[in-house]
Amino acid sequence: MKKIYKSKSDYKISGVCGGISTYLGINSVIIRIFFIIFLLTTNIAAIIAYFVMSSIIPMESDIIDY
Repeated sequence: MKKIYKSKSDYKISGVCGGISTYLGINSVIIRIFFIIFLLTTNIAAIIAYFVMSSIIPMESDIIDY
């Protein structure tokens, strides 16, 4: 089962975009471009969304596979 996590190797700020790109199986640059477009169109909502995702999504090292 696929799980989403913040990436420890592909990060710029906290690893959210890197983790989302790994989960979706696409390049992290594409996720970052979409996030920048979202930031430019919604301003504060994108910042709030990023910080919420950063606090909710666990780090890659915290994921335990059973």
